Amino acid sequence: MVKDGVNTTDKITSFLLIGQSNMAGRGEFNDVEPIDNSKCFMLRMGRWQKMTEPINPDRAIWGVRFHSGVGLSASFADAYAREFNASCGLIPCADGGTKLSQWMPGEILFDHAVFMCSLAKRTSEIGGILWHQGESDCVNLDVKKYKEDFKIMITALRKELGNETLPVIIGELSENITLNWVDEGAAKKLNEAFHEISREINNISVVSSKELELKADGIHFNARALRKFGLRYFEKYKEMI
Repeated sequence: MVKDGVNTTDKITSFLLIGQSNMAGRGEFNDVEPIDNSKCFMLRMGRWQKMTEPINPDRAIWGVRFHSGVGLSASFADAYAREFNASCGLIPCADGGTKLSQWMPGEILFDHAVFMCSLAKRTSEIGGILWHQGESDCVNLDVKKYKEDFKIMITALRKELGNETLPVIIGELSENITLNWVDEGAAKKLNEAFHEISREINNISVVSSKELELKADGIHFNARALRKFGLRYFEKYKEMI
């Protein structure tokens, strides 16, 4: 059967990728082996295509410092497909450098994610939301407001997607960010807020970022760390379902 660009007899379970650059992926291509799985797909032009990296090309791929590259979602999808012997689709909507305020209901990024999911839902079932964001909010951080806004955003997004208990997986920020514009201790405060949110809202879980190495730029996880991070996201997803 043809499912909008690929031949598959499987039902596709898809996952929305939202947040900023560590969800989009900034890992170097040569640092890890490519993932080649015929049951893994990504949404392109509203249709499913075989998964290849970069999955979430929010920036140029060559000739820039912060380029689109290896992300955590590839190893997540690969693990899903292997564990369940089923097709996994990725809906890339992450955008590097964005603040939570840009993901609130009515903002372009929120509306874009909802629209892309509406296309994905024609040929798949939305299985969950993978979120990683917060570094850009680690300047003059108001953690109480961030927490309140996140709860508003994720509640509205779930409602728009037609499932108010849709699994949401949040990845911790690295607490080893070395960029001087990031407030000291802000990443730890946001991580604590994520865990509080997971206790206050049903079906939200948090993935540890402990011992995951950053690139030399001091803010982005390297490719090997992102492969591990994706597997941690998947293990958390298995626990949730």
